Amino acid sequence: MSKLLDKLRIPFPEEDIEWRIQQSGTSNGMPWALVLAYVTNRAIMDRLDEVVGPENWTNDFSQSPNGGVLCTLGIKIGDNWVYKTDGADNTEIEKVKGGLSNSMKRAGVQWGIGRYLYKLPVTFAKFEPEGRFKARIQGNPHRWSPPKLGKEFLPTIIKTNKKGA
Repeated sequence: MSKLLDKLRIPFPEEDIEWRIQQSGTSNGMPWALVLAYVTNRAIMDRLDEVVGPENWTNDFSQSPNGGVLCTLGIKIGDNWVYKTDGADNTEIEKVKGGLSNSMKRAGVQWGIGRYLYKLPVTFAKFEPEGRFKARIQGNPHRWSPPKLGKEFLPTIIKTNKKGA
């Protein structure tokens, strides 16, 4: 089972990482934003399909006690199903879909999927005119880009020698 868990824990390429602002403000008239990274829900589904096969994982959603969503993510290991559950509140945008996606992302972390992103150092957005994302900071529109991830937070690229292969 540890080989399976190791494969689930492999870092994701940058295109599978999304960012959101956790906290923001201005300092000396300039915007700042503390940002958090997370793996997309589709990347989690793809990882599960690749590692255990689409027929060997399942998810089940239920309402949490506070009105949010619980996701139970089951993986078939040998002849047994093992389940892990986590939850999230519904979101402000696409309320139900957001709650479903976020609870699945959190359940994936229970399996180690994307958990390495919690080890990121405090990370700030880069504000620039051609930034990838839009945000309102204290009522003013801005564009920002996420920071580049260090190589320890990206998948290892294995180079092969084409000769003799």
